[in-house]
Amino acid sequence: MTTHATKNSFFSPIFSKKQAFPGMNTAGAAIVLIVASNTVSSTFAQTSPPETTLKPIVISAPALRQQLSLGGFDAPLSEQPISATVITADDIKASGAQRLADLYKLDSSVSDAYNAVGYIDYATVRGFVIDNKFNYRRDGLPMSGDTAIGLANKERVEILKGTSGIQAGTSAPGGLVNYVVKRPGLKPIRSLDLSVDSNGQLGAALDLSNRFGADNAQGYRLNVATDRLNSTAPDSRGSKQLFALALDSRIGKDGLLEGEFEWSRRSQQEVAPLSILGSAGVLPSADPKLNLNRQTWSLPAVFEGLTGSLRYTQAINDRWQWSAHLGQQRLKTDDRIAFPFGCSAEGVFDRFCSNGDVDIYDFRSEGERRKKEAAQLKLDGSLQTGSLRHNLSFGALQSSSLIQTPDQVFASTPAGTINLSNPAQPIPASPTPSPNTGNTVREKTIEFFATDVIAWNESFKTWLGLRHTLLKRSDALSPPEYVQSFTLPWLAASYSAKGYTVFASHGQGIESDIAPRLSTANPGALLPAKRSQQNEIGLKYSQGGLQWNATVFQITRPMSNLDACGLLGNLSCQVQSDGQAKHTGLELAAQTRFGAWQLDGSATMLRAQREQSSTAALNGLQPTNVPSHILRLNAAHHIAPGWLLGAHISHEGERAILPNNSLFLPAWTRLDASLKWDTQINGLKSNLQLNLNNVLNKRFFQESPYQFSHAYLFPAQPRSLRLNFNVSL
Repeated sequence: MTTHATKNSFFSPIFSKKQAFPGMNTAGAAIVLIVASNTVSSTFAQTSPPETTLKPIVISAPALRQQLSLGGFDAPLSEQPISATVITADDIKASGAQRLADLYKLDSSVSDAYNAVGYIDYATVRGFVIDNKFNYRRDGLPMSGDTAIGLANKERVEILKGTSGIQAGTSAPGGLVNYVVKRPGLKPIRSLDLSVDSNGQLGAALDLSNRFGADNAQGYRLNVATDRLNSTAPDSRGSKQLFALALDSRIGKDGLLEGEFEWSRRSQQEVAPLSILGSAGVLPSADPKLNLNRQTWSLPAVFEGLTGSLRYTQAINDRWQWSAHLGQQRLKTDDRIAFPFGCSAEGVFDRFCSNGDVDIYDFRSEGERRKKEAAQLKLDGSLQTGSLRHNLSFGALQSSSLIQTPDQVFASTPAGTINLSNPAQPIPASPTPSPNTGNTVREKTIEFFATDVIAWNESFKTWLGLRHTLLKRSDALSPPEYVQSFTLPWLAASYSAKGYTVFASHGQGIESDIAPRLSTANPGALLPAKRSQQNEIGLKYSQGGLQWNATVFQITRPMSNLDACGLLGNLSCQVQSDGQAKHTGLELAAQTRFGAWQLDGSATMLRAQREQSSTAALNGLQPTNVPSHILRLNAAHHIAPGWLLGAHISHEGERAILPNNSLFLPAWTRLDASLKWDTQINGLKSNLQLNLNNVLNKRFFQESPYQFSHAYLFPAQPRSLRLNFNVSL
């Protein structure tokens, strides 16, 4: 097991042998909630001055679903030449979401990508699986998505769609996910959430915020949450906790200092996926109660992390301001599962046996460490040159990452074989470490970026962006350090009038990759940087209570020949560049309010295929687990004063299970419902919300990721009821 040297760091205590917040279980964390509520509320009730003599700090916020911090442009989202979805804290609460994957139903361009109960979240955006190492941001700074990320302290989740070279120096195409944390506001907040569901899950969350000090110049926001986890599948109990504190302080009249940190931990036994059966590719029963990870030696997967940031913003004058932003993330992971993989009895390793037998491997990767650090300096402002108005942004970002993985337990032979009819059949553990599987990877990037939004008149704008990145990477298994540099442009034009905005854009993104270490003739070899390109044309409308948009896009991504090697059964593959993937799509979205009704819907039609491969059999094939189309619809109706009845429909089209497109997963449709009651209890603002998921209790496979050269299937969760009670203290 590797050690994690973190001398003189305030992050290091959580990775000592003693657990941070020792002994904190669900009951203990609940006590912390109560104590924190009483202590903090009473303290600041005494210290906060009753009146202010200066204007408080004003944080402007555009209308719902219109604010986007990740784009970096000072304009409403409805006028930006960008496709994005902003999911607010109210949206998260209304949907009953417990993790990022639960939010995909709010956007038709996003779908699942190996989202197992008890594991981390993966997302497919515009048909591409986004990279958990590079495609996630936290308040705009790079972060790792290879952990369990809580939502209790998130003000909103921003999903930016398309290539992201202007926002990220290196990232996969498809999009970026940005988490925006809750920070102190102008009004006091004392909110308590309690929840329970039909699977036996229990949750409690506390949200406290206030301003204090002379002229209310200081503020705090405290979020504490604890949950007992469970699912329909047996042996899937667990727990999660979150503690987050954000502070701010006005420095003089024009400066703002903000600091925050977040500690989280989740421990839960993963629910293992299913697969197709035999050479015929028969689909098994989509049974959500079938868990293949049920050995006596099965251990929970544990994700623990501490993240913090410090940001200072200083106004130079009424047109210019600069900011400095520092962030750091420390993660510790114990990834453990009785892992189902293939059928050695029939000599196939991408599916289960025809009779339902499956090989089980004892997989353990304990003590994984990940560290991410970032520092950004940025200057924003505007100036007038003749009749032209420029909104300018200049900045530099330095980030570094360290990934340490010890030798794993994953033998070349299975620990044993079980059958789907008897998933708890005992087999012996196989805990011998596999030698030479550990690795240490270091990456460092230095990025310089600039954007210029030129307003030629009141309606026409051009949007120009440029980012230059220097990337250094070292790998313990391939000692020579390699260095790459690249410059990425982003160009757009928009015309706005009478609520309409029409735009066109061109963007690029870069991926830096190495050849896999298994089943390749050049393991660890540096591959040429993959430069993806996107062209996009869109029309947006925003007026009164109606908003809608229509977007046509095309993304091309260079590919390697790894898929060809797999198709041909080449176990000694010389990995090299080979053709491209092209995704062409149409996105439609609209939301409106009229009378007692609220409607919100989106649709995505996607044509994704392989092109220009030297292996002709690959050309024209669809990627696995990418639906041909997705429809989302949310409707809500105020049936009486204080009562809101909601319904959600998700429909996803058929998708390929196998890379050769010989087998497809059927389309599916799911109906969810909700009922919310706003009231007052002893003068306290309260609400009670019921969420009924999968109302019709339909059985189907929700996704079919092809991972680790294996076809996996994830059954949809059955009908479940969740009850949430919120009171403002």
